[in-house]
Amino acid sequence: MRVSTVEEMRGCDRRATEVYGLSEEILMENAGQALYEVLKSEFGLVGRRFVVLCGGGNNGGDGLVVARKLHSRECDVRVCLLVDEDSLQGAPRRNLEAAMRAGIPVQRIRSADELGLGRPCDVVVDALFGTGLSRCPEGLFADVIEALNASSLSVVAADIPSGVSGDTGATPGVAVRATCTVTFGLPKRGNLLPPGRELGGKLFVSHICFPPALYASVGGVVTNRLTPLPPRPMECHKRDFGDVLFLAGSRTYLGAPLFAVRSFLRTGGGYARLAAPASVLAVLGAHASEAVMVPLRETDSGSAALSNLDELCAVAESVDLLVVGPGVSLDVETQELVRSLVSRTSTPVLIDGDGITAVAAQRGLLRERAGVSLLTPHTGEMARLLDTTVDEVRRDRVDAVQRAARDFGAVVLLKGASTLVCGPDGPVSLNLSGNPGMATAGCGDVLSGAIAALHGMGLELRVAAEVGAFIHGMAGDLAARHVGQDGLTATDVMEHMPAAVRGYREGFRELQDNHYGCLNVI
Repeated sequence: MRVSTVEEMRGCDRRATEVYGLSEEILMENAGQALYEVLKSEFGLVGRRFVVLCGGGNNGGDGLVVARKLHSRECDVRVCLLVDEDSLQGAPRRNLEAAMRAGIPVQRIRSADELGLGRPCDVVVDALFGTGLSRCPEGLFADVIEALNASSLSVVAADIPSGVSGDTGATPGVAVRATCTVTFGLPKRGNLLPPGRELGGKLFVSHICFPPALYASVGGVVTNRLTPLPPRPMECHKRDFGDVLFLAGSRTYLGAPLFAVRSFLRTGGGYARLAAPASVLAVLGAHASEAVMVPLRETDSGSAALSNLDELCAVAESVDLLVVGPGVSLDVETQELVRSLVSRTSTPVLIDGDGITAVAAQRGLLRERAGVSLLTPHTGEMARLLDTTVDEVRRDRVDAVQRAARDFGAVVLLKGASTLVCGPDGPVSLNLSGNPGMATAGCGDVLSGAIAALHGMGLELRVAAEVGAFIHGMAGDLAARHVGQDGLTATDVMEHMPAAVRGYREGFRELQDNHYGCLNVI
């Protein structure tokens, strides 16, 4: 599904009126109806007492519509208006007048103490700001949001929880924590990027009768760009599913190469070669006996020495993919080995972990190489790539991944909640699978191995990154169902990779159609 910016959705609103003749009143009525349907299905109407918090603008108008619809079903509903009546214009003003004529209690509140949220059956509709917020909530609005969050009441947000940026998901100040969110037209980036995704609760999407042609201009971000996996033919050989060289591991990092190589095999990869310092290969081989070991000369610190370059280049030119970085260490000589190997080979390369630190120091390296490159940074590594701060990356993850892809001429996968994948051209793909339990050491190495396996099956490297992120998240979700999110380990995720791949193959169409259950289209 396409994911819009705030400005893109405003453009859709304008064209809906100017080109298709859909008035502001019609769109507002449909938005209010969508809110009403979610209130009815998720909470029921009988015995419920509803409070609708309305600000100015169209978001407040949506709230006034749903108040009127609840009232028409003889529900106990009241409106708390946080702006003066005279400030409402157009359709919001007309809906305010209709609500008051219907006898709905409308109270202009000037203090959070006037909300009266203490009654036991309240469900609150947040129609304060929507996506129109461009600054921190202040004064009365901030006080009301804090009181609402402190009340522990069920909250349904109109379009996006108030206080959340519609473009980035960031919360520059206080923000509503919603039970459900009903977003209109298309999901906004802020609905799906952290922390907005978590604050929104269960997400519903209502197209409010927008013609599908309206969405043609929205294409910067899409959710779960999924591709079917190629079949495994009866007549096949191990190299038909990928011949991959892993340059990984050092004396102090033994887990990373194991997770990467074993995940490659558990995801369906065929032939793995592990290049690592000779002194640690016996230990690594005992836990990854299916891999072919490539012993390397090592530095005094126990990491791969630069003198291995020619031999590694020869092997790299004979394989389908080179995976560089998991656990290779920050040894100065090893960092130079990574840069030299990547620049001298034309083989597609996946660069992770310490390998990202190596290429970050030489920004033109990837743009100049002949082969396709994939970078898989977490937030801290992305900050190093862009020579910025972690906070700056988190402030706008979409912009960060687009900048990195453009600057390095590479496919970039930014790990984290709502993993993003972006190439030098094309849309940003936003992944919806996975859970917070996967924020644990080694999970990134498991992802690298999974992507390598999917590339080995025949997917282009960018597509392998998109599908790999999704299946990796599926495996984490399967593991969490068995052991819970607390205490989830990379081993748990890796051991569920075969089941995730099978589930993906068998349920591909359903996974694609229902958006992995994360977007509920109404």
